[in-house]
Amino acid sequence: MSFLNPAALLALAAVAVPLFLHLFNLRRPRTVEFSSLDFVKELQKSAVQRVRIKQWLLLALRMLAIACLVLAFAQPTLTSDLGGMGGSVPTTHAIVVDNSLSMTADGEGGSYFDQAKRKVEGVLGMVEGNDEVLLWPTIRDGASRPKPVSNVGIAREGLADLEPRAGANSLAQAIVNAADAAAESTAPQTVVYVASDLQASTLGDSVATKLPEGVSVQLLPVETRAQSNVGIKDVTVTSRIAEVDQPVQLEATLVNHGTETLTDYVASVYLSGNRVAQATATLEPGLETTVSFTVTPQERGWLGGAVVTEDDDFPADDRHHFTLHVPEERRVLMVRGEGQRTRYVDLALSSEMIADRIALQTTAIEENALASAELGQYDTVLLVGPRSLSSGEVDALRRYVDRGGGLLFFPSAQARPEDYNALFDVLNAGSFRGFSGSLSADRTVASFGRVDLAHPLFEGVFSQERRRDDASVEQPDLRYVMNFRPSGRVGQTLIELSNGFPFLHEVSHGSGRLLLMAVAPTRDWSDLPVRGLFVPLLYRSVYYLSASTSVAGEQLVAGRPTELRVTGVSPNASLRLQGPDGIEVTPEQRNLFGATLLNIGATLTEPGLYDVRADTTRVRRIAVNVDPAESDLTAAALDQAASTLQEATGTPVRTVAAAEDEEIAEALRTQRAGTEIWNLFLLLALLFLAAEMLVASQWTPETASA
Repeated sequence: MSFLNPAALLALAAVAVPLFLHLFNLRRPRTVEFSSLDFVKELQKSAVQRVRIKQWLLLALRMLAIACLVLAFAQPTLTSDLGGMGGSVPTTHAIVVDNSLSMTADGEGGSYFDQAKRKVEGVLGMVEGNDEVLLWPTIRDGASRPKPVSNVGIAREGLADLEPRAGANSLAQAIVNAADAAAESTAPQTVVYVASDLQASTLGDSVATKLPEGVSVQLLPVETRAQSNVGIKDVTVTSRIAEVDQPVQLEATLVNHGTETLTDYVASVYLSGNRVAQATATLEPGLETTVSFTVTPQERGWLGGAVVTEDDDFPADDRHHFTLHVPEERRVLMVRGEGQRTRYVDLALSSEMIADRIALQTTAIEENALASAELGQYDTVLLVGPRSLSSGEVDALRRYVDRGGGLLFFPSAQARPEDYNALFDVLNAGSFRGFSGSLSADRTVASFGRVDLAHPLFEGVFSQERRRDDASVEQPDLRYVMNFRPSGRVGQTLIELSNGFPFLHEVSHGSGRLLLMAVAPTRDWSDLPVRGLFVPLLYRSVYYLSASTSVAGEQLVAGRPTELRVTGVSPNASLRLQGPDGIEVTPEQRNLFGATLLNIGATLTEPGLYDVRADTTRVRRIAVNVDPAESDLTAAALDQAASTLQEATGTPVRTVAAAEDEEIAEALRTQRAGTEIWNLFLLLALLFLAAEMLVASQWTPETASA
């Protein structure tokens, strides 16, 4: 126990006054003459003893009453501080300031962030001269790690410069990080103050580290209210192919975080700064709703877009950015098998045949050069009749497909099942079962059966009327075909032959795809190369495969560390990111198999579009958006927040919720000194005085018994 006003304890000397008066009563006894000794005999010994007990009891009650009054004026407190009466141990005040975007919302006392700053000012107002202060925002700008300082003015300047930012981290982790940084101080004790709206969605962290022993946590919650907000959880480009003047499908997932149903809610799509589509939906509280859009790009390149919702209580998440890639060219690697003729493939992919469509930059190599080829530099690889594939080539092709590459496979008449099945096995595609028919024969061994004309590969190949009717598809004469048996796990047959084997089969593996043709592109196998179907089918196959990962760019979460894999750039190129504010960031990078890996830390905290540049060339565009968890502004109840943070940090968490903003310094100063119990001593003094009055007036032991 300590005393906030220890000087008042000097008045305890007044306790001796009743004792002095009792022991040194200067009145001399009077002699009373008795006519008879009979009266003296009636004064019994027991009566004299009761008189003495009453006197000593009254003396004790008076002394206790005076002592309790003096102690009450000394303001006694219960505290674990061993620093002595009236003193305080030097303390490091680690102040966690929640500057996430949820703090931009408004409450009864103003914006959450302004309320938090006022509470922090209250903490700074009770800092003493031998204390240190550490200001720790939940979202930092990546600058040097904050350190404890003894100058409160520096902390106030840092507080004035803080602003809410995207990139919310968990509050529990911020508390742990602030306590770790405060450990650099020499002060013997640390108190972590947390000024926050206690947003439930970003409160806890299952991987937070326990706090050091002796660190206490004080919550300074701001005054919140229910907010009406619609968040955009995700935007997905569902079309696998994007071309100029061709429709592209988008889907946006909206979440109503309010408490009321929103009918005819409008969401819009902007592309290259222009509103190009909008849709309406009914949004139920707490539920996800998918909204579809159709946009038509009018230019090539990396286009920036955004899905925009109506104005609400939280404008920070009303715009969700995305990117759409309408390529200007595709890089194609054609691998010629031994003795294979590729005249028809060369012609089909030439600029004369594809006219004003996207340009295909084709590189041709022989089969024996496949092992040394940098496959990651190409969007699509064509294997035209390979004789066999080594284990190294199979592994390289598997990695290429896993990482998003597209592989188009044509068989060779000289191949054996074991030559191909190693590749088909690692891609979970199926197995090669030999051939049907004869080369250069006149007899047709199979024809087209079922054709999946709804598949995106056939968009633009057939008219809408013909795509509704399989029988309208042109039928080539197939004289020699490969018998391929699909595994049925990760593939689908786009064109099925009348003999039950696939003619065109698709296999998904990792992030890429394999398209397998049952015939080689020569007239020995069929007359397909001279049919009108061949050029659009081959072009669309190449385009479809090369679009596996480049239709839409990456969508990153603001402030969240990640890695970005960039293909198609020189291994020696120095890549950098250029953000919406014009500031450039050069992340760490390292070369991988056919790609460059960028290590992006928590530096991208500004939502918007970022260009990946190599010198002056833009090689990629990515979108950075607000974390969907920040859209749910629901605040946790105080007891729930304290329990969650206590579990995450392993330290008891107290809440300072009753104090007004202007009284926060006094409340914390009193709390730092301890729990005041002056009112208990005042009550005891009153009780002792009441008992003294009762004993003095009601108890008369001097009366002789009859």
